[in-house]
Formats: sequence, C-alpha cells, structure tokens
Amino acid sequence: MKPTTVLIDRHPGRSSQTIGVARALGTDPDLIHEPSVGVVGTKGDSQCYLGVMAKVDAIHAELRNRIGKGSNQLKLRLVQPEYTVAVSDGIRNGTREMRYSLIGREITNDSLCEHLNGTGLAGTIAVVACDKPPVGTLAALLEHNRPAIIMSDGPIHPGTDPRTGETIDLVSAYQVAGHPDAEYRQHIACHACPGIGSCGGMFTYNTMQTFIGVLGMEPLHMVAPPSDDPRRVNEFASELVGLLANLIEKDLKPRDIVVRDSLRNAVIVAMAIGGSTNVTLHAPEIARAAGYADFWKDIMTPEEFNYLSQHVVPVLTDARPYGKYSMVDIDDIGGVQVIVRELLDAGLLNGDVLTCTGETLAAQVQRLGARRADGKVVYPVEKPYKPTGGLRVLGGNLSPDFSAILKLAGVEGGLENNVFRGKARLFEGEQSLLEALDKTPESFQNHDMIIVRYEGPSGAPGMPEMLDPTSRITALCRERGIVVGLMTDARFSGGSVGLVIGHVGPEAALGGPIALIEEGDEIVADLNTNVLTCTALTDPAVAAKRKAAWDKVVAGNGGLHPNCGVADTRLLHRARATAVPATRGAGLHPNREVWVRNPRKADRSAFVLRNRHRPDKNKVF
Repeated sequence: MKPTTVLIDRHPGRSSQTIGVARALGTDPDLIHEPSVGVVGTKGDSQCYLGVMAKVDAIHAELRNRIGKGSNQLKLRLVQPEYTVAVSDGIRNGTREMRYSLIGREITNDSLCEHLNGTGLAGTIAVVACDKPPVGTLAALLEHNRPAIIMSDGPIHPGTDPRTGETIDLVSAYQVAGHPDAEYRQHIACHACPGIGSCGGMFTYNTMQTFIGVLGMEPLHMVAPPSDDPRRVNEFASELVGLLANLIEKDLKPRDIVVRDSLRNAVIVAMAIGGSTNVTLHAPEIARAAGYADFWKDIMTPEEFNYLSQHVVPVLTDARPYGKYSMVDIDDIGGVQVIVRELLDAGLLNGDVLTCTGETLAAQVQRLGARRADGKVVYPVEKPYKPTGGLRVLGGNLSPDFSAILKLAGVEGGLENNVFRGKARLFEGEQSLLEALDKTPESFQNHDMIIVRYEGPSGAPGMPEMLDPTSRITALCRERGIVVGLMTDARFSGGSVGLVIGHVGPEAALGGPIALIEEGDEIVADLNTNVLTCTALTDPAVAAKRKAAWDKVVAGNGGLHPNCGVADTRLLHRARATAVPATRGAGLHPNREVWVRNPRKADRSAFVLRNRHRPDKNKVF
C-alpha cells in the first residue's frame, strides 16, 4: 500500500502559511518539513459532543509540549485540531431529520478523508462521541492507514427520578411519550439526561466503543469512564500521545491492527454485551474500510453468526436497555476489560491480535490487571446473565439475503417455542405509525406485527432509526400486557427493546419482499430456524401477482414508488442514488458498488473459537 503521508516541500508559497501556522501554534518553524501529527474530534448538537473539545484541547496541548528537536521529543509538524459534524440521534428520533443520522457516518468519513489525505497526517489521535461519527472516523483512519488511535469522549451518567429514586435515561423519556399526563412527561424529560456524554446504556454508542476497543483501536481502559471523568483530560491525554509516538516509531498502522480475527473478536463481544443491532451495519463498513469487501463472506457468515449467538456466546451484562445498569457501572466494577478477560479465559477471543497499545489483546488485559466478573453488573461466562447471545440475523422469504436483524436480548415476550406469529399492520413510513400511536393506540392488538416500510437506505432515504415508535410500543405492551412486534427496512436505536426486526432487505424502495406484504398477512419469525416469513408469499403465484402490481405503480411514477420519502437536499439525493444494502453497511458508494481501497484477503489464523464451558456446542465453520 502506497504511503499516504504528505510532506511540505521547500516551495516558498507552500511554506509561508505553514510557517505562520507553526508560529501561531507555538511550535518550531524548522519542523514544518517533518511528517504531520494532529488531533481530530467529532461534534454535533447534543450532550454527546459537549465534552469533546476539552479532550481535544488537552491532547493538542500534550502534543505541543512533546514536539521539538530535543531528546525524547517528537520531531514532527503539529497541525491544528479539526472537527466533523453530525446531527443528534437523541434529539431527532421520530422526525424526518433522523434521515441524516446514518448519513453522518459517511459525512464524517468524507470530511476526515479530506483532512487526513489532503493534509497527509502521519499520526492522528481521534476523540469521538455519539453513534455514527466514531465508525466514520475509524473508517477514514483505516483507509488512510497511517498510525492512529481513538479515544471515546465517554458516556453520560444516568439520570434519577427524584420522586421515585429510579434510574432513568433517554430511553425512559421516549417511553413516556404517549403518557397522558403532560406534567409527568416533562418531569421525566427534565431529569433523564443530566450532565454531558453519550448515551450511557448498552445502546449503539457503547456497543461500538466496546467494539472499537476490542478491535484494538482504542485502549480498553478508556472506553467506560464517563465523559466528565478527570482522567480523560489528564492522564489519558498524556498516555495517548505516548501511545501514538510508539505507533509512529514502530510504524504500526490501523490495518495491522484491524484484521479478520480482531473483527471477529469485536463481533463476539458485541453479542456478549447484548449490543445494538446497528453493529451489523457498522461491522461491514469497518471491514470494508480495512480492505475486506464483504463482511458476511470474508469475516463471518450468517450461519456462523447465528450459531455462535444461539449456542456458544452468552450475554454477560445486566445492562440497559434490556437490563438494569449503565456503562458507568461497568466502569465502577473494572471496565470493559473485565468482559474481555472473561471471554478470553473462556476461549471465545483470539488474544494474539495486536492493539493500539503495541501489545496483543491478551497482554493489554493482563497489564491492566483486569478483574473477574462481579456477578452483578457483569456475569462470568460459565454463569451468564442470559444463556444466548444478544443478536440474530434472519433469512426466509422476507429476508432472502439474511439482512434482517433481531436483538434477542431485548425481546420481552411473545415467543412460543421460539416462534412469533403475528398479523401484519401496514404503515407506509414512520410518521403514519407515530400518528396512529398518538391518536389510536387502542387499535393495536396482541400479536400484531407492525410493518414500517419505505424507510430503508434508499427509500427514506437515509435509513432512520425508530427509537420513538419502538419506545411507545414498549410502553403500550407493558401497560396492556400484550405483545406487538415491529418489522422495518429501516433500523433501530440501540435503546430499543421488544420484538423488533430491522434492516429487512432488499428494502421496499427497491422492490424487496417487504413491499409485497398486505394488511392482515401472517408474519412468522422462527428463531429455531432463523427465518422471517410472510405466509402468503410462499405461494409463487401470489408473490408474482403482487410484484407485477408493485412494478406497475413504480412505472407509473417515473421509476420511484410514491411511498418513498422526498429527497429534497443534495445529500438525501446522494443517499437515494448511491446507498448500498444494509448487508454491505448501507454506505454511500458510486453506482451502488461497494468501493474498497487496497483490497486484501481475509487470511485465517490458527485460532479456533471455543467456549470451554460448552464443549458439546463447539463447531468449526
């Protein structure tokens, strides 16, 4: 792979501003012809991002103090910090602006591509917050492939209801959206999110920060501490600069760290923490950026994913949204390294993969002195919180490419012998469902399967997540003692619970089977065989007749189904024209063809994944 470091040459025109920057930053102008290093951060309009700038400033100051021509100094050119932009998932859920959320991952990648490659950084430290920008940041660092390290900004502390003492959070606030008492709704909203930091439960942010840590791109002990922990602007800042200097000295690059086995490790841990369904969108994108074109072929097949989740990998954390505790509680009992130790000891992770600390994963865990599971917040593998992993991908006639994803850890009921049978309730877009939940919540009956379609990567466009309707449905089901499922070609927040199935593909906008479901059809989700089926569509004649009718409507509307959302900005239009399927990460690629910089083979190691506590369940794929 060609080096991507850019040096400032001796041309006076190109040197003049560089000299000016060096003087303004308080560094030696004689170093402007050396390789560049700098800090980047992610920013947006929510509490998730409020702590980022302080960490970036602290790391930048540490870098500035370390740069120079003396002994033990870094003979490098320092560049000013740069930031990316994104919307707030927490604020925009349930609105049409939520279509920009997943696109924010792409914007982060693009903007950092501009900075990393245009400036040509030889070393980068990134401070990341919220859900999608960390993945976009990692993707850009992998494509640039020069020494780099990530630190999460940190989670927010949970709120407390002063009337009851109950721990509450953002999801609590969404779950009371349909409560009849306006004063109570306001009361919960006022106390759910105190302070700063990203969502504190095992939602998408903490799923992906744990993923990135286990992947090797973030020191494990920096994942769990809250955003306001003073370590983040004190010892962590100094430690990160030292680690980056080591990476540069050893020329240890992101693609040396992110390999097939480290990606598999990270997926195993995502299962074990009952993580967000969004991991099946982000893992393919991270793998692509690391040089592996197709996650589900190169890294882990759907068959293996399901077998591991069903038989081998248990859930170890009693964490929100399906459990009780938050990431700050995990920090209190020793951090994510506790979880990693348990999985390493059980034989579920390859401890020989490299990490950004310059050590192997196993060596890093040992150096950190990771504790054993406390049995309350984090459980041991031999006596887990839940016996099966948190995620399952589904095939069947509604998901022929094994696109659909179910967060089994969050299912609260409705399964008889691991099978759900429901009656289709159709909604052509999220807004019509929200209107029904607002105005006629009594219309939803036990074992309804709500179908929300035309909200996929191309249909919405942008593939919004649906924390608002899933939270209302959860509250409705708990209040009435019923089970209502929701299935969509969109995606879910990591904070969603209940029988929710997302990423159903091919999506409705592209004529996928979900577009052919009719009101009242029987929908079956069989978790014994991992299939998602519309009974009516098992008849080829019925399926063909409905597809012909759908094609006629599309042809009469200029090639786009009229139920698709309006792409009224250049960015949304780009998503409509270029979004690839969820199985490939739902990213934006020219002509819907996944682009990979410097593709490489997914070489297998000698490591064989086994759970030593379940020897009868181990199987080699």
